[in-house]
Amino acid sequence: MSTKPYIIAELSGNHNGDINLAFRLIEAAKNSGADAVKLQTYTADTITIDCDNDDFMIKDGLWDGYKLYDLYKEAHTPWEWHELLFAKGKELGITVFSTPFDETAVDLLESLNAPIYKIASFELVHHPLIAYVAKLKKPMIMSTGMASIEEITEAVDVAFTSGCTDLTLLHCVSEYPAPVENSNLATMLDLKQRFPKCKIGLSDHTLGTTVAIAAVALGARVIEKHITLDRSEGGIDAAFSLEPDELKYLCEATHDAALAIGKVNYQRSDSERKNMVFRRSIYAVKDIAEGEFFTKNNIRIIRPGYGVAPKEYEGTLNTRSSRNYKFGSSIKQK
Repeated sequence: MSTKPYIIAELSGNHNGDINLAFRLIEAAKNSGADAVKLQTYTADTITIDCDNDDFMIKDGLWDGYKLYDLYKEAHTPWEWHELLFAKGKELGITVFSTPFDETAVDLLESLNAPIYKIASFELVHHPLIAYVAKLKKPMIMSTGMASIEEITEAVDVAFTSGCTDLTLLHCVSEYPAPVENSNLATMLDLKQRFPKCKIGLSDHTLGTTVAIAAVALGARVIEKHITLDRSEGGIDAAFSLEPDELKYLCEATHDAALAIGKVNYQRSDSERKNMVFRRSIYAVKDIAEGEFFTKNNIRIIRPGYGVAPKEYEGTLNTRSSRNYKFGSSIKQK
């Protein structure tokens, strides 16, 4: 029996530098039915350098025109907030964990007893970071956006050889937002075949909930989606984030999708057994005397299903009736 997928609400930079907004986002995630809230743990200085060279400028997409350092300075979650955000999650009864972007971020999260660690798509080639996290022997989640199958294989090998025993791979398209037609959910199924020791899921940057629901129907165990209170209020990732009512729908719909997968079952349900009477069977469509031949003129295959099965029709034709039948009587003999 399929189980409810684990829904992660990605806070990212949608707190807009306001810890009270961050608290409200955690509350919204809890009220919507999400299982966890994920933070990102970095500073501009731990992820890049303050440099004006052309290499450090973003030239297209959602963040066109930003310098990397300035983007990360604006989007980061202040480290002094982390203890308060973890405490808020504990108060509300929702898991809070994070994506560390370097070893110092891991150390901070370990000081808060983080229950899970996420490796971002952009860090999948950062083998030292993967190994540093894996040595903690806590559940790990890794997103695969942009990665070749060789890079994914290398990252998985590093995680397992470094001590990880619980690894989830999230198929991901690192576009913001990602077009639905680029989702290629078949890749998620291929990941499951290639890495049978891993659970699979989806980190979804498409607009709306359709792709995530489809992923669960295909067997995704984990879904990650960004959350915002109101897209119109803006925020670094607001354009491709779900509002609370949409997240609530996602939680409900993915739960239903998982239940619908169920198990292989050819047994009739109670309702189906009752409805069998509405199948077709053989009936007398004229009065038929005992000894009279059954013909296409006096018997037909019609609903309901109290007579012999339609498969007996050809074998019944041109045989003699063993009794009298009135119009509308079900034929009982073969």
